[in-house]
Amino acid sequence: MKSKINVRIVIPVVLLAIISVITIYSARIYTSPTLGNLALKQTAWYLIGIVLVIILLRLKNEYIFRHTWILYIIGNVVLLGLLLFGTPINSSKCWIILPGVGSVQPSEFMKIILMLVLATMIHNFRSDYKNPTAWEEFLFLIKSFLVVLLPSVLTFLEPDTGCVLIYLIIYAFMIFGSGIRLRWFISAFIVLALLVSGILWLYFYKENTFISIFGSSIYYRLERIFDWQSGSGLQLENALAAIGSAGLFGHGFNNTPIYFPEASTDFIFAVYASNFGFIGVLGLLGLIFYLDLQIILLARKRMTDTNHFMVAGILGMLLFQQIQNIGMTVGLLPITGITLPFISYGGSSLLSYMLIVGILLNVSNEREMTYRYK
Repeated sequence: MKSKINVRIVIPVVLLAIISVITIYSARIYTSPTLGNLALKQTAWYLIGIVLVIILLRLKNEYIFRHTWILYIIGNVVLLGLLLFGTPINSSKCWIILPGVGSVQPSEFMKIILMLVLATMIHNFRSDYKNPTAWEEFLFLIKSFLVVLLPSVLTFLEPDTGCVLIYLIIYAFMIFGSGIRLRWFISAFIVLALLVSGILWLYFYKENTFISIFGSSIYYRLERIFDWQSGSGLQLENALAAIGSAGLFGHGFNNTPIYFPEASTDFIFAVYASNFGFIGVLGLLGLIFYLDLQIILLARKRMTDTNHFMVAGILGMLLFQQIQNIGMTVGLLPITGITLPFISYGGSSLLSYMLIVGILLNVSNEREMTYRYK
């Protein structure tokens, strides 16, 4: 069957690509010359991403779902190897350095792999247990959580807290969409609330005990998060100044008058808002909302269980990253280093989003079928 292109998904992605390249180009004045022309590199990554989309359209989702466990094993082996043999960059072992190519961040692709694995696990569970008991659901939750826990621990040790948060958001959205009993979400919320409360109590009132249990690295990560509440820090202060001074129409393309670090990655929204002002921001938010809406509408159509759960994970990941990135840029949420999908510079993250585009286009093409994945 010849694949049809869902233009309602493709068009907003193309527009986001254009916005990404021109905004990265505008941020070049505050980007280290040693990094080269990031706008040109982002264009190249988008072209490679198009090739990946074409390959996925030929393979179909069902083929990928049949090989998810192989991908899961490879992904975790790569994360472990990165911890053991990776070269630290800014005290983090998050990237594999490929001579002549640049750096690759395996955790970005692990997000997609986890969605694939969880989708097959949930599908198989629903196929095996038409009316599961509470105990059977509990065992499945433990099993699926352990699958997420392994890459979460490896990624956390890199350290890359932002990706770990995304793993957990993906898990929560996909499990919620699986149709299990609501009691498990209530129980998980209570346990999580008690756990977080205990950790925060130690952090605020028993500093030495906290450090002795969790280590100084975890302490400083929390310290960075809570520093956000004071609104202090060069990144946040200058980003807010850049956005606030833009007015209705902005300072104009290629005119970012205020410096702040990570202008082409974490804080690219501030560059865009500074250039194009309130009207430009409304346009970008409308475009993001339109893409999310198309994914929601796609999820309402008849499709295989695995595709349905996959779409739930994709939607959860995109919504979380969009809200978190824009929220931290305007001072409403802690600064976590989470990028803005399809906009921020980054080869690994962009290729992972293009893989998502390919999967979504396949979902819009494939009819409802039944499979049992091993």
